[in-house]
Amino acid sequence: MGRLKVGIIFGGASEEHPISVKSAQEVGKNLDPETYEPFWIGITRSGAWKVCDGPEPGWEDGRCRPAVLSPDRSVHGLLVLEQGLYGTIRLDVVLPVLHGKLGEDGAMQGLLELSGVPYAGRDVQSSVLCMDKSLAYLVARSASIATPTFRAVTADADLDPDLPTYPVFVKPARSGSSFGVSKVSRREDLPGAVEAARQYDSKVLIEEAVVGSEVGCAILGIGPDLLAGEVDRIALSHGFFRIHQEREPERGSENSTFIVPAGIPAEARSLVQQTAKTLYRALGCRGLARVDMFLKDDGTVVLNEVNTLPGLTSYSRYPRMMAATGLPLAEVIDRIVSLALTGSRR
Repeated sequence: MGRLKVGIIFGGASEEHPISVKSAQEVGKNLDPETYEPFWIGITRSGAWKVCDGPEPGWEDGRCRPAVLSPDRSVHGLLVLEQGLYGTIRLDVVLPVLHGKLGEDGAMQGLLELSGVPYAGRDVQSSVLCMDKSLAYLVARSASIATPTFRAVTADADLDPDLPTYPVFVKPARSGSSFGVSKVSRREDLPGAVEAARQYDSKVLIEEAVVGSEVGCAILGIGPDLLAGEVDRIALSHGFFRIHQEREPERGSENSTFIVPAGIPAEARSLVQQTAKTLYRALGCRGLARVDMFLKDDGTVVLNEVNTLPGLTSYSRYPRMMAATGLPLAEVIDRIVSLALTGSRR
């Protein structure tokens, strides 16, 4: 049997483009060359699709060919432009390594559904629910999972700064990696924070600041068969967690440290893992996700957000949590590709 032809999509037009490129680099290092024949599909910041040699620095200027994922299921893959003519590359499976808008929000998943090519990760509906934090909170509450008290402010809504309590966090409803997030302690600072968040999304959340430890849990699988990774904890010296905005995140964060295992009581660890699984199922996730939560002093677990395509960089939390359970990134990739090929879609 020949190698699996896997299309790996990376880059993208969102602010998380550089994170996606670094994640793709780690995926490349951990692909078994005897199992997979990779086809690297880079999306530039302006949204141009190119088949290239890989996600190395300067990939856009290398030997690239314009390409597009065909919505024609008989193609089952890519249309590639070369010397004025379109050829085709048939793919067995697609591994999207995209973060943020147009990668995690259902847009890419919709195109993949049209193409008919099996793909790793969640479907359109789950992507939409998880990307919009306000919708994810509503689903979580229906599953009896605690969430922060929040208010959604749309583009045409009037802003009322008279909130019941401060401080609050102001964040884009549909963005990631802490872009556009502000902590606000005074009512007079609220309008500016909302405007900063609107640079990333027209819908903004104003939510209570939850007092507790920031913890996370990596999940792998589908339906009843889920593997929970080791729980991690973010220790902050000041401010709030935003490693992907550091100048050199590979060297660590200026204000935070990952602790894996989290160093919390066994009962709390078990509750965090079970809560992550409950949320994963309630939101219809499949393949992989990282569930970020708060662990309060009274033992309550509160949802922060669900990342349906978490970072896979050398410094990312998801691979570290899985590695702590004895599952290296190479095996994680094998499992999510296998799930894509054997799992059912609508």
